[in-house]
Parts: sequence; C-alpha cells; structure tokens
Amino acid sequence: ALAAAGLGLARRTAAATDRGTLRQTVTYGSHGCAATYAVGDTALMVVLGDEGMDVDRLHLAARPTLDRIESILTEKASEGV
Repeated sequence: ALAAAGLGLARRTAAATDRGTLRQTVTYGSHGCAATYAVGDTALMVVLGDEGMDVDRLHLAARPTLDRIESILTEKASEGV
C-alpha cells in the first residue's frame, strides 16, 4: 500500500512538473533502496536492494520484466479476465 501511495504521488509530481509519464522512483535508506516501477496504469513492481546495489544496472535489467508484465496485463484485459 505504501508503494502504491508513493507511486501515485510520484505520478502527480511528474505530471505537475511536465516531466512526462512516470517510469520509476527510487527511495534510498541507510541500509539500501526500494525501486518502484510503474507497470502501465494499473500495476507496479517493487525491488528491494541492499546498500551498494547498482541501481542503473537494475533499471536496465528490470525493463524486459516490466514489458512482459505489462503485456500479460494487457492480454488479460483484452480477454475480459
């Protein structure tokens, strides 16, 4: 629920500042980070990482997974499931 609320706020911030469609947010803490990715308009994916995780590499590695999740959700929606 916290990730969804944070994603909603980030989406509003991106829109209000005319930054385009939100792709992801990253929250850094003293013990690591939480990356939250928008999956279309209906879902999100959260990845937790330890301190020192290569966030740029994570973003690159996450893209195929996000695309696949979005295609599955789109397929399900078109089937009326």
